[in-house]
Amino acid sequence: MIALVSALALVAAQAAPAAAGPVSIAPTDIEVKAPAVVSPDCGGLLSAPAFCVTARMDQLGGVADAYIEDFKAKGWIPADGDDNRVILVKRREGGGCDGMQMVAFFDTSKPQAAEEAAYLGFAIIPGDVCAAPEGTNP
Repeated sequence: MIALVSALALVAAQAAPAAAGPVSIAPTDIEVKAPAVVSPDCGGLLSAPAFCVTARMDQLGGVADAYIEDFKAKGWIPADGDDNRVILVKRREGGGCDGMQMVAFFDTSKPQAAEEAAYLGFAIIPGDVCAAPEGTNP
């Protein structure tokens, strides 16, 4: 998971990602982990609803790791992802799964430096993420 923010330091020009799925929902129950602070507008960089925090680029890796550990303690399982995104899944009591993604991003129009702002965006993936896609046979 440390690669999540290592990518921020290595990827020179990456556009901010849009949250997955046709419509995402900004979660409302995520605690802010220091040294991050809430970024109500996600730095103006996301095109989908999300809850965002911001910290210095050189601090974001530790913040991301703290969130992942907190989510794991709450029953979320890191199930997929790439260098700047983690997909988390949580089984529902009645069957099926909830999904959430955490994306790391920064403003590519600013210098890529340790002291610059970087962001974590969190979005709920609507529907049952464990269900087979419509029209397929599981």
